Order: sequence, then structure tokens, then C-alpha cells
Amino acid sequence: MAINREDLVKLFDLLPENAQQSIFDYAQFLSARYPRHPSPSWEEIDKMEPDDEPLSEEEIRQLKSKAGYVTGEEAKREFGLQVDLP
Repeated sequence: MAINREDLVKLFDLLPENAQQSIFDYAQFLSARYPRHPSPSWEEIDKMEPDDEPLSEEEIRQLKSKAGYVTGEEAKREFGLQVDLP
């Protein structure tokens, strides 16, 4: 099924902001689930040059958080989710 991008943008623009955020979040989920290019291997990542992009305020806040890292499986169990999380 071919989708006209302009129609998609028009439909998106008709939605309230909170619904637009939901669509954006879902599109990010789908793009991660169905990547155009395979993820690099750990060996490829190891050979890459580090970026010099500074962390965002949100990334800094998350790093300083006492909450720690939660895996997708832990979140799935805790919240009773029926989807697979990364």
C-alpha cells in the first residue's frame, strides 16, 4: 500500500499536539524495529570515531538520576506490558 507523504503530513497537522507526539513516538518505535540499514556490530562501533556532540539537558538529567537503568524486560514485567521492548 503506497501512502502519499503529503496526505500523511496533512492528516498529522489536523491532530492535536498530544496526538502528534503519540504518532511521532510510534514512528520512532517502528523505525527502530524496521531499520533500513542493519545496526553496526560491536566491532564496527569500536572502530568508529567518537562524536563531539555535547549531551542534552535531558541526557544529563537521566545520567544523574538515581533511578538507574531499566531493561525492556524489567519494564515489561513491572507495567504488565504485552509488547516487546528493546
